[in-house]
Amino acid sequence: MKFRLMACTAGIALSLAFGAGAASAADLKFPVGEGPFNWDSYNKWAESAPDLKGQTVTIAGPWLQPEDGYFRSVLAYFAEATGAEVIYTGSDSFEQQIVIDAEAGAAPNIAVFPQPGLASDMAARGLLTPLPEGMGGWVADNYGAGDSWVNLGTYQDKDGADQLYGFFYNVNVKSLVWYVPENFEDAGYEVPESMEDLKALTEQIVADGETPWCIGLGSGAATGWPATDWVEDMMLRTQSADVYDQWTKNEIPFDDERVVAAIEEFGWFARDDAKVAGGANAVASTDFRDSPKGLFSSPPQCYLHRQASFVPAFFPDGVEFGSDVDFFYFPAYAEKDLGNPVLGGGTLMAITNPSDATNELMKFFQLPLAHEVMMAQTGFLTPHKGVNLEAYLNDTLRGQGEILINATTFRFDGSDLMPGGVGAGTFWTGMVDYTGGKDAKEVASEIQKSWDALK
Repeated sequence: MKFRLMACTAGIALSLAFGAGAASAADLKFPVGEGPFNWDSYNKWAESAPDLKGQTVTIAGPWLQPEDGYFRSVLAYFAEATGAEVIYTGSDSFEQQIVIDAEAGAAPNIAVFPQPGLASDMAARGLLTPLPEGMGGWVADNYGAGDSWVNLGTYQDKDGADQLYGFFYNVNVKSLVWYVPENFEDAGYEVPESMEDLKALTEQIVADGETPWCIGLGSGAATGWPATDWVEDMMLRTQSADVYDQWTKNEIPFDDERVVAAIEEFGWFARDDAKVAGGANAVASTDFRDSPKGLFSSPPQCYLHRQASFVPAFFPDGVEFGSDVDFFYFPAYAEKDLGNPVLGGGTLMAITNPSDATNELMKFFQLPLAHEVMMAQTGFLTPHKGVNLEAYLNDTLRGQGEILINATTFRFDGSDLMPGGVGAGTFWTGMVDYTGGKDAKEVASEIQKSWDALK
């Protein structure tokens, strides 16, 4: 399930223009030459940047306060070097408004999509313009798991031909396991480097008379979604990315033996009373917001909790990253040789109204600085391998940024890619049934029947 990590506050859409006069060097958030930023590449680009005085680039997206201000501080460096005016407008109804504007021929030059589904739909209708030539090769070479990001940004145009439309800018990570370092140290446990190690650690904790995992699927009407993330991560650790893609498109049935095996991999952790706090029967009824709290009790109710990068919002007050809590990458199987797959989500930019100045701005976003200025101010993550990791706002983000850079495959949350009746319906309820004791094959077959009924 997708959780937006940047708050969207209802209100009037805000905009601010950066022109040649307004975006002077004195107004730049970080003075050129100071701080942990890649100034050399920026200065080299700026020396040969085109003169765009009198030209305007408009951008629309979902970012409101304070994220809109952080983004505008990035745009200021482009405006300073080119003389262009860049206007960003944020709206809490962006996804509805961008379609209306595009259909009316009044779209901004660039749209910031919070997920790829709408961008893909608009591309198929001829409402998007492919990215400038060469950006696909650049992404493949300069992003961790670069080919994945190219594939995720490639959609069919109105003639059915594949084109690169999406440039991903700000992503999130779900493949994380949270733990308390002091608890590990006291028990003599080490951070596992493979799935084999993680399973061995799980069994060791049980052998020591403790409970390894806290898992909770409760989420009101959305109960069950945390289990779908588990299954998606296990699919990426037991099968190739191509098989994962086939699964999310129903090109292989939901009850394919490989999908059933991934569900059972989740069950290895969640359906064993000895491995999960409260026993297996408590998994479905425990609220996902409450489930990590067992890490911090004394004595600990559990030692491990798998959840996305947003979960610190539900930690007890006063918990400090690094000392009180830390995380590690949800590891891959060493024996399966599938690299370092990462599950997550991301925001992408696409061109909705082309111009020469727009193309130049898209090229500017390739610079490390265009990412580092955001990294230094907010919860922004990037797979850009050229950024200085020291620019991240804190160690938590820095560690997640390293995971992204070291990834060999990146895939979006599979349930978000499925029809709503499945990905936000029977997949959720099926996982509740499964943790309650129902057979994985039977559950998967029922989910497939629900998908068939939507066709």
